[in-house]
Amino acid sequence: MSIHFKIRSTLLDMIRSDLARPHPFAYERVGWVSAGVSRLGTGSLMLLAQDYHPVADDHYAHDRSVGAMMNSAAIRAALERSYKTRTVALHVHVHEHVGTPAFSGTDNRENAKFIPDFFNVAAHAPHGALLLSHDQMRGDLWLSRTDGPHQITRFTAVGAPLWLEGDAR
Repeated sequence: MSIHFKIRSTLLDMIRSDLARPHPFAYERVGWVSAGVSRLGTGSLMLLAQDYHPVADDHYAHDRSVGAMMNSAAIRAALERSYKTRTVALHVHVHEHVGTPAFSGTDNRENAKFIPDFFNVAAHAPHGALLLSHDQMRGDLWLSRTDGPHQITRFTAVGAPLWLEGDAR
């Protein structure tokens, strides 16, 4: 399966800036990207980022075992937004380094717990997770509750200058 994620470079810069803000008790920030989805022939999807939604300070759980843990209110807000706007919900956070990021074991475990639940409320679209580094990104997408994760295979940031996966930024 070919999955292409496109985002405006200004939106990507805004996401990185927001995720770099300190939190009162969490070690890192997290958020959500809303995206549209289109099928491109057989077996190909295009995700087009539309907006970014930071997780509110009071929607983090006190959990020192992870960099950031969302509480049920954060998940509920993302579910409601996806349902009402008929958009893809992509959880996003940053790993602080240069180069292609990799989801940690904790990331994979937690994503596999909460992303499939989105299909109970918002089964109209795929849902997933994005992981940013300082200059690259990676993503996983579930097509249904039981069909995923599939790796997002291509990333494009559109703006001046145009950035394609693998380019230094």
